[in-house]
Amino acid sequence: MILTAFPVGFLAGLFGIGGGLITVPFLFFIFDSLNVNQDYLMHLAVGTTFSIIIPTSIVSALTHKKHGSVDFSVIKNYGIFVIPGVLSGTIFAANLHTKSLLLFFAIIVFVLGAYLINLKNKTDELRVNFNLIPRILLAFVSGFISAIMGIGGAIMNVPILRYFGYPISKAIGSAVAIGSVISLFGALGFLITGSFLKANLPLSVGFINIPAFLIFIPITMVMARVGANTVHKMDKSKLQRFFGIFLYVVGTVFLYRYLNL
Repeated sequence: MILTAFPVGFLAGLFGIGGGLITVPFLFFIFDSLNVNQDYLMHLAVGTTFSIIIPTSIVSALTHKKHGSVDFSVIKNYGIFVIPGVLSGTIFAANLHTKSLLLFFAIIVFVLGAYLINLKNKTDELRVNFNLIPRILLAFVSGFISAIMGIGGAIMNVPILRYFGYPISKAIGSAVAIGSVISLFGALGFLITGSFLKANLPLSVGFINIPAFLIFIPITMVMARVGANTVHKMDKSKLQRFFGIFLYVVGTVFLYRYLNL
């Protein structure tokens, strides 16, 4: 867990993405090695990841804010609509078996990996045109998928904000801030659903593992700040593609695990 926390925090701050996409698979295999109830393996990994992302995303967002990269009007006009999606996603995920969640995670990871490998960051700034209906629909879908995946949602919200005209720096910073909203309600959702289902997992409250939370938090908070500062000093396109390849590896491992569970 200690070794995993360093790259998790750094990549979360670097991309505004990556925290959950790395934490979930690592925690899944850590909990699996500890013989945690197979029925709730994925639920525990996702719920714990959300609890870890809360302070990490806040630190990352505050760092992006110092660079003038957070548009708080986006959070008010778009971020608020992710909440119903997140709560719906946690309820949906709680009623799925671990095997189904594994398959869902693998499929989405393959899609996101392909997206990262082929993404080209345009430098031109478009006119912001973000109408109400697209805001509500896209925010709900973003929150719903993020809740099932255990991610902050920036990997979807960055291109969404870019499409509607926000410059790349503002899109990343604002998406990180929205991620703090997603992680907060995601953690609450998995805490409540885990308690409601009486999962009774060791050293856990609902679907949140306390030791993992305490180990990850101090390391990821520091590394998220390092990552968020680094992104403003480098061309992240190559690292972005490398991360896309990494997601393909994760997806393949999870697909293999799905077929053999």
